Amino acid sequence: MPKDKPRRGEDGSQTSTYDLVERFKRGDTEAFSLVFRKYQRRLAVLVHYKMGAELRGAMEVEDILQEVFLAAARAMNQFTYQSPGSLMAWLSRIADHVIVDAARYQSRGKRRAEELLSFRSESNPTGPEPVDSETPSRLFARQETAKNLLKKLDALPGEYREIIVLAKFEGLSTKEISERVGKSRESVALLLHRALKRFREVEATMG
Repeated sequence: MPKDKPRRGEDGSQTSTYDLVERFKRGDTEAFSLVFRKYQRRLAVLVHYKMGAELRGAMEVEDILQEVFLAAARAMNQFTYQSPGSLMAWLSRIADHVIVDAARYQSRGKRRAEELLSFRSESNPTGPEPVDSETPSRLFARQETAKNLLKKLDALPGEYREIIVLAKFEGLSTKEISERVGKSRESVALLLHRALKRFREVEATMG
């Protein structure tokens, strides 16, 4: 049984991640819009750091974010909800593939406009239907809180920033992080505790 119990929105619709995924699989495109809104800031921060400075200098985070959600929309029927965090882990893996592809294109030179994955519009009638009336790019551009969050994370020592991104944005457990970084679970837990303490100090300073 999924641990992410269904919750009801103001209109009576179920808004847990599990139910949104199931609704989208049944053809409810609005459900995927809600998934996007629920995960966009968290995934945008994760994508920002996965891209690295060089790739961020060549293209925008929101371009990657748009491609990640489009790829997710197309492949959602292949996704199986297992537990809270499983969708984020799946989106993170898609982001890895999109970023690798983007870096490969950049190494070959500037991508041609027709190679870019984009939503359907008058100028792109063969593109996929948008999952929202606004594209991820425009929505992300309005997320000033995401930019402020990145400033606070950037103010942290690299080791602290990495552990917070892995735990709080990628959603990995201490066991998964210990395997990823090659440290004991106890060391990871202590590092995360110290990192979160420092982050709260940065928040208090930066507001």
